[in-house]
Amino acid sequence: MATTGKPPKTFVLDTNVILHDYRCIYNFQDNNLVIPIVVLEELDKFKKGNEQINYNAREFVRILDSIAGDRVFGDGVALGANQGKLRVATGKPFTQEMLDSFDEVTPDHRILAVAYDEKKRNPQKITVLVSKDINLRMKAKSLGIDAQDYLSGQVKDVDHLKKDTGEAEVSEAQMAALYSGNEGLDAATLKIKPHANQPFLLKCGNASALACYNRPSNRLKRVDKVRAYGIEPRNAEQTFAMHLLTDADIQLTSLTGIAGTGKTLLALAAALAQVMEGKYDQILLSRPVIPLQSQDMGFLPGAINEKLMPYMLPLYDNLAVIKSKLKPTSREAVYIEELQRQNKLMITPLAYIRGRSLNNTFFIIDEAQNLTPHEVKTIVTRAGEGTKMVFTGDIQQIDSPYLDIRSNGLTHLSDRMIGEDIFAHVNLVKGERSELAELAGKKL
Repeated sequence: MATTGKPPKTFVLDTNVILHDYRCIYNFQDNNLVIPIVVLEELDKFKKGNEQINYNAREFVRILDSIAGDRVFGDGVALGANQGKLRVATGKPFTQEMLDSFDEVTPDHRILAVAYDEKKRNPQKITVLVSKDINLRMKAKSLGIDAQDYLSGQVKDVDHLKKDTGEAEVSEAQMAALYSGNEGLDAATLKIKPHANQPFLLKCGNASALACYNRPSNRLKRVDKVRAYGIEPRNAEQTFAMHLLTDADIQLTSLTGIAGTGKTLLALAAALAQVMEGKYDQILLSRPVIPLQSQDMGFLPGAINEKLMPYMLPLYDNLAVIKSKLKPTSREAVYIEELQRQNKLMITPLAYIRGRSLNNTFFIIDEAQNLTPHEVKTIVTRAGEGTKMVFTGDIQQIDSPYLDIRSNGLTHLSDRMIGEDIFAHVNLVKGERSELAELAGKKL
């Protein structure tokens, strides 16, 4: 968002930008910032609560309080070296064009009025409204106001996340060597430059094999199909995923793919198998609570656990699938019941994670595409010794109104972490839930 070497712009911030990133004011370099007073009114409504947006609202108000003086309502307050000024603008009257265009005096329209006033009073400067709300940006443009999304932290190219599996041709001798032992193939001889833990499809004529790159040894090592807790991979990507989920050296994994590709099911099966082997002490499953329409959980009847139940049902469904693969009297089925009785297999809302330190835990975060980058960072920093975290989701099916394929936390995590030795990413492409589910995922 910088304009280094050019006259500073004036950016008018919408409330959702601050709720998305409470430190956003430091990401505009030498440009000047204007916060409409109505934004502070809206932030006040978000201060109470345990969700990330509530935390962001509180933190921003604290930051503003620490830097703001009387000048914040006048010429503005300097944000620091090589930074612009921050100013809070009081309400401005609606122009006749706005009165003719918009029937209601809403917070969004009051923000537009401030942006329009800034543009009118400083015609020699570029004034830009910054909002995560596409509709508000369209309204601004209809009034001749420049508008853009909040771009900080957005991933420019997501194609490498959709097709992360590499391919390489190998000789018959190399294919034989791959199967003869555990040494694998030297990546240098294959003339490829993979990233850490990248899955590979190796081809030799009509034959093929699955392998994964191990950076410390600079070798491609064979990946075999692993069955975990009654769940067996059905395709190459699922085989890669199960291999990486059961690798204790990989502490952070992201699984992406359309609905029905088995992301959460594989993660849960791998978690159960490893807890049973004593590699982890407990399993936590969670997902962001995205209420339908604009309704809060408060409208649902019952205590907090009963309110959360509708949002957590998909996680229980995956657990039910695993149980259905087991005999009720089997050691594995009995162990699941034992874990639940001892609260070592827990399905919990993400709001309860803040402030905790999770040790020796296999933590699965479902529907992570509905998290912001900052929320993902908050979750990952809860990891203590011996903890493995798995984020799953479909980056093309986002329920949050202010996130998209480039700005959501799952995309951000996968893009930033690729290449790290303790991280792995797999994109699942083939639906295995049913033929109908796969067809719907591709066509609808």
